[in-house]
Amino acid sequence: MRLLIVSTSSIHGKPYLTYLEDEVKSFFQGKKILFVPYARPGGISWDEYTAKASERFTEWGFEMTGIHTHEDPIKALAEADGVFTGGGNTFVLVKTLYDLGLMKPLKEAVENGLPYMGSSAGSNLTGLTVRTTNDMPIVYPPSFDALGLVPFNINPHYLDPDPSSTHMGETRETRINEFHHFNDQPVIGIREGSWLRREGDQLELKGPHTARLFRKGSAAIEREQGDWSDLL
Repeated sequence: MRLLIVSTSSIHGKPYLTYLEDEVKSFFQGKKILFVPYARPGGISWDEYTAKASERFTEWGFEMTGIHTHEDPIKALAEADGVFTGGGNTFVLVKTLYDLGLMKPLKEAVENGLPYMGSSAGSNLTGLTVRTTNDMPIVYPPSFDALGLVPFNINPHYLDPDPSSTHMGETRETRINEFHHFNDQPVIGIREGSWLRREGDQLELKGPHTARLFRKGSAAIEREQGDWSDLL
């Protein structure tokens, strides 16, 4: 199984996806990439979202089409060299995949070797459930179960507490600890600009930042860049 689990598609001061160019080029070996635009709930259409991603991937020498443009999306998965699921609202993404009957075929395709890249909502999709997303539940999917491609949950865009802030609301760490009051699976908080890459039984944290590992009943710990394969 090959996965690229990215916290965000854009970082401050750089255009869409550009900071990931070298990683993406080394990850996708084939040229035909299928884009999943379903996370965008409004303000941009699936066609517009696909065009945005396609422009960048075309610059890098790939051929990208939106899964929604194919009469038979399951056949499109079978014929693709890789798939990229973009960010947006995780609940909209999951509901759409379930409604279209694509959750199971996508999971099976990736388990059978199709390289999968997800950013933000698309990275949430790789975990056991989407219960640790930061998004508002603006729609109600039939299940919170995700693809289960890794044995933990993802929290992309992870934010550390700001000691200078006067905001008295809950921190991201508090929210994840609340999740663990009812759920057992580990959660990885990935900071902006970093990502996880899975190659078979190998898992590696890459990018400029450490990541935060949360386990039920234990204090959260920082994990350095490098080998994380013990979590698989």
